[in-house]
Amino acid sequence: MELTEEQFEIIRPLLPLPRGSLKYDARVAVNGMLHMMDQGCKWRALPARFGPWHTVYMRMYRWAKSGVLDRVFKELQRTGVIPAEVGQVSLDSTSVKVHPHGCGAQKKTARRASAGRAGG
Repeated sequence: MELTEEQFEIIRPLLPLPRGSLKYDARVAVNGMLHMMDQGCKWRALPARFGPWHTVYMRMYRWAKSGVLDRVFKELQRTGVIPAEVGQVSLDSTSVKVHPHGCGAQKKTARRASAGRAGG
């Protein structure tokens, strides 16, 4: 799914003023975010037509943190551009990797003497 210029004009007033590089179009960034939501691929696998993956990621991160994405998606849903309602997200253990410390594994609490102190 990619927004046309007419669809993007609906949400343009909701987006913050660009910082840094002004040559990177916000519509391309939003389309990259929509592609990620649709495909569920890794950021590094984002197609080149959306620009550098890190640029799209950082914009999405900043906009999500500041509430911009909430306003944008509510407006896209209200106007019928996006037919699905984004309400809940569900993750399970088959799609999320967790460090062993986060799995409830027993922690090592006994202290071992270091090699330097073994002789003393």
